Amino acid sequence: MRSFADLDRLIGQVPASVVIRLRDIDTGRGSEGLYRHQLPALLTELAGRARVQSITASSAIEGVVVPDIRRAQQIIDGSAGKLRDRSEQELAGYRKALDYLFQEHWRPLNIGLILHLHRLLWSETTLKGGDLKIDDNIVVDRSPDSTVTVRFVPVPAAKTESYLVDLLDRYEAAQQAGAHHPILLVGLAVLDLLVIHPFADGNGRVARALTNALLLDAGYEVCRWVSLEQSIADTADEYYETLLRSTHDWHQDEADPWPWLGYFVGILASAYETFARKAAADRSGTTKQERVRTYVLRHAAPVFQLSEVRAALPGVSDQTIRLVLDQLKNEQRLMPEGTGRAARWRRIPLPRV
Repeated sequence: MRSFADLDRLIGQVPASVVIRLRDIDTGRGSEGLYRHQLPALLTELAGRARVQSITASSAIEGVVVPDIRRAQQIIDGSAGKLRDRSEQELAGYRKALDYLFQEHWRPLNIGLILHLHRLLWSETTLKGGDLKIDDNIVVDRSPDSTVTVRFVPVPAAKTESYLVDLLDRYEAAQQAGAHHPILLVGLAVLDLLVIHPFADGNGRVARALTNALLLDAGYEVCRWVSLEQSIADTADEYYETLLRSTHDWHQDEADPWPWLGYFVGILASAYETFARKAAADRSGTTKQERVRTYVLRHAAPVFQLSEVRAALPGVSDQTIRLVLDQLKNEQRLMPEGTGRAARWRRIPLPRV
């Protein structure tokens, strides 16, 4: 099935739950310009954090992990020197691909762009990227007992190029026509790209990197400030499950796109909610210590780490966060558990009166 062959039939009737979330997205989009002018320092900090999260999370989804956080940061900011192993090389490659889409004029959207992203992804390894698959592939699950289950069968290698060119052409035409919500079109393009599965390896990372570019191109910039890849990593089971459900019977032109599109729209709407919450906190006029105190006592999980407070309150230093945590410990509102980077804090409920 080629999702863009008959869009009116496929997505002409949008489920009510998806309509609501699309409205939330468009509302959030309307605030982007306001925040850009009023909170430039906050957006710069959010963008830096989102970049790091996107690079590490999208890689981690594929099992590519650099355990040392400081080392990973050095790789991402380009100060790591010689890359030590395959994971470090692939992390650096995803950094190149994502930075290219965010910082360069990547237009036009064509097969050359897709190949270039794949080439960047593998550019730090000994493998050669930038070539379409030459053998048919399948996507499988491997259970702990070594049982292999086929999740779906991609497009045959012999048809990959023609399907990919057709997808990109039809996507561009659909966005220009404006008959369907642009977010649904981005979601469908990602779904079809993953089913085509044009490469022997790296398809998920190429698709997730390209998702950011397509959203930016459609006028939805939240992915600059909130990492969609991190949100996907946090909900990885749902991510894979909805993709699987929407790839069933794809080749027979009978697939149901709404499990995947519902998930995709939900992830984006949640990103806008996170963005709005962080912007509101920055504009609240309260002191940084008050913001930490409010977050810890009202919004944080019952047991949390300092890093979670840092992520929720950009612009607040670790020193300020530790100061407030110590104050709350002295007030017997928090109890520390452990020491060092792994330390956690447990909120102590107020006694009932």
